[in-house]
Amino acid sequence: MVGVAVVGAGYWGPNLVRNIQATPDFRLTTLCDLNVERAQQVLGRYSTVKVSASLDEVLADPEVEAVAVATPAATHLPVALAALEAGKHVLVEKPLASSYADGLKLVEAAEQRGLTLMLDHTFVYTPVVQHLRELVRGGELGELQYIDSVRINLGLVQPDIDVLWDLAPHDLSILDAILPDDVHPVAVSAHGSDPANLGRACVAYLSVQLSNGAIAHAHVNWLSPTKIRTMIVGGSGRTAVWNDLDPTQPLAIYDRGVDWPTDEERRISYRIGDAVAPALKGGEALRAVMAEFAAAIIEKRAPLTDGRAGLRVLAQLEAASQSLAQGGTFVPVVNA
Repeated sequence: MVGVAVVGAGYWGPNLVRNIQATPDFRLTTLCDLNVERAQQVLGRYSTVKVSASLDEVLADPEVEAVAVATPAATHLPVALAALEAGKHVLVEKPLASSYADGLKLVEAAEQRGLTLMLDHTFVYTPVVQHLRELVRGGELGELQYIDSVRINLGLVQPDIDVLWDLAPHDLSILDAILPDDVHPVAVSAHGSDPANLGRACVAYLSVQLSNGAIAHAHVNWLSPTKIRTMIVGGSGRTAVWNDLDPTQPLAIYDRGVDWPTDEERRISYRIGDAVAPALKGGEALRAVMAEFAAAIIEKRAPLTDGRAGLRVLAQLEAASQSLAQGGTFVPVVNA
């Protein structure tokens, strides 16, 4: 079994602890947090897992072969880089780092040492997104025409980043996972507002131009009194509609759309076909994240959401921030 340490016992750390302990190929060795009392509370009174307030101490432990980082985004670079330089495989929460340049340092450090660097893009490992990936990449929806996503709720307002950097990584990581290999983001436009006077955007709209001429759009919002999580993936043949808050039928595939006229026919026709709700596998997404992390380490292969995937998301986030500052102009995306 691979010995794993979790760094950070705050909001997300306990979820990592629980799922690492439930993964057969992993053994949780240590929970590291500056607040030792909080870390001990996460583990419980009778746990044999070690608690430490020292990252150096954790990284010097030969039993620790991998590290899961659940600290604030601004600390991802120093924490993850120290782990990689100590020869540890690393799983990092989104985003990979607070800038593309910092993310690139982590990717290069992992590649130079032959270590696994993986992003915890949890939504990518949900049964719905895995099925969407098969549909889009397998051509079952036809040619990709558009993607429209809404991710709004009340809070949680972050103290150090705007709503784009907080919520949009989910949508951008899903986009990265489902796009065919020959389609990629070209440019990004972002519009946002700060009606709550927080000093940063808390409502934002993001548009991504894709290389095949399609567009992906995301609405993210900290101020909505109602929670909405939907994504529509439109193809020339069929359209997939995902409602993440529907526990019984989260995904529906519609054989409905517009049939465009040929040169001989000038008439547009509308196709009204069946709607199908595919059967999806069960299971917690974070459990699948841990299984993929373990398999990547053991099999010495790149995980689905590797460091390069994290860089591609960072490239779009940085383009979005630049566009926001420039009043919403389209900004080219750096090729990761």
